[in-house]
Amino acid sequence: MKKMIHSGRASLVTLIAALALAACGQEQPQQQQAGQQEAPPHAVEVAEIARQDIPLDKSYPSLLRSDSEVTLVARVNGFLEERHFEPGQLVEQGDRLYTIEPDLYQATVNQREADLQSARAELSRAQRDAQRFEQLLSQNSVSRQQYDQALADQRVAQASVAQAEAALTSANLDLGYSNVTAPVSGMISLSQINVGNLVTPGTELATITPLDPLEVRFQLPQRDAFELRRQLGESGNASDITARLSVPGQHGGDSTELEGRLDFLGSRVDTGTSTVQASATFVNPEGAVLPGQFVRVRIEGLKRFDVLAVPEIAVTQGLMGPRVFIVDDENKARERTVQLGEVAGPWQIIHDGLTAGERVIVGDPAGLEPGMLIDPLPFEGNAADIVAEAEQEDAQQETGQAEAMQDEAADAQPAEGEEGAQ
Repeated sequence: MKKMIHSGRASLVTLIAALALAACGQEQPQQQQAGQQEAPPHAVEVAEIARQDIPLDKSYPSLLRSDSEVTLVARVNGFLEERHFEPGQLVEQGDRLYTIEPDLYQATVNQREADLQSARAELSRAQRDAQRFEQLLSQNSVSRQQYDQALADQRVAQASVAQAEAALTSANLDLGYSNVTAPVSGMISLSQINVGNLVTPGTELATITPLDPLEVRFQLPQRDAFELRRQLGESGNASDITARLSVPGQHGGDSTELEGRLDFLGSRVDTGTSTVQASATFVNPEGAVLPGQFVRVRIEGLKRFDVLAVPEIAVTQGLMGPRVFIVDDENKARERTVQLGEVAGPWQIIHDGLTAGERVIVGDPAGLEPGMLIDPLPFEGNAADIVAEAEQEDAQQETGQAEAMQDEAADAQPAEGEEGAQ
C-alpha cells in the first residue's frame, strides 16, 4: 500500500514538472517575439521620388588637333641662304623664317622696272605721234592710213606698258617669296632642309602649329546629341554649351583641365556608328597641352529629361537583379527589383520598377531587410553627399580592419619568438 502511494506521488511530481517545462517553452518564443517587436526602427533617409531633369556627367574620347596648322613650302627656286629661327621656338605671324637667294630676285625686279620705264617712254612717243597726225589729218596733210597707223602704234605701246607692269608685279612676288615669313603664330617644328641646299617650288621647309586655341572633334552617341539639341532649343547656338577638356597626367601626375565652347554639332547621324560629330574649341594660352594628345571631352549641361532617379548607393544586387528598398504605408521596408538606366554623377536613372510618388530608401542600404521597421529621415536631395558619406564610412571600416589585423600580427610575433626560445 505504501508502495502504491509513493508511486502515485512520483507520477504527480513528473506531470507537474512536464507542465512547467511546457509553459517555459511557450513563454520563451513569446518573449523572443516581444523582443523582436520591441527592436527600434532603422533610421535611414527616405524620399518620395518624382520625375526630374538629371544632369549627366559624361565624357567622350578624342584627339587634340590644331585647326590652323600650316606646312611651309618654298615657292621659288634657289639656294637656302639663311634660317632665322630655332626649332621648337614660338614664332609670331609675320616673323621672317627663311631667306632664299633674294639678290637674284631683286635683280629681276630691277630689270622689270627698267622694262616698264622703256615701255612708258615708247607709249609717250606714240601718243604724241597720234596727236600730231590727228592735226595733220584735219589739214589734209597726211592720209587717213597714216593716221590709223599712228593710233595702232599708240595702242601697241599701251599694251607693252601693261605687260611690263605685270612682269614687274610677278618679279616683286617672287622677291617676296624669297623671304619666307610665318603665316600664323605658333610653335615651329624642325627644319626639313638645311641651309645651303637648293629648294624648288613645293619643297617642304617646316610646320607651324598654333597652340592657342586648340580644337577637338569627337563623336556623340545619337541619344546624347538629340538631348543636347533639345537643350539648345530655339536658339540652336552650340557655342552656348560649355565643354571641359581633361588630359591625363603623365606617370600618375595630376590631369590638366581646360575650359572651352562647343562650336559645332552635326545635323546627321553616321549610319555606321550611330553617332553625331561635334567639335569644341579650347583656350590654351600657356601651351599646357599639345595637338595629338589623347583627351576626354566633357559637355556641361547635358541632361536626361523627365526621368526617375535615386542615389547610386541606394541600388543593391538582389536574387532577381538590381533592387531598391521602398517604404510602405506601415513604414516597413519592401524590396523592389528595378531596371537600371544610365549613371549620372551620383544618381542612378531607373527605367522600370518604380513609379512617381513612391517612398524610396535613398540612404545607405546596409543592414536593410524586407519587413524591417523604418524610421524615415528627410532627404535633402544631395545625392553626392550621401555617396561621399558612405564611401567615407567604408574607408574607415577598411582602415579599422587593417589596423586590427596589424595589431593581431604584432601580438602574435612575441608569442612565436617565445616558442622558438623554448
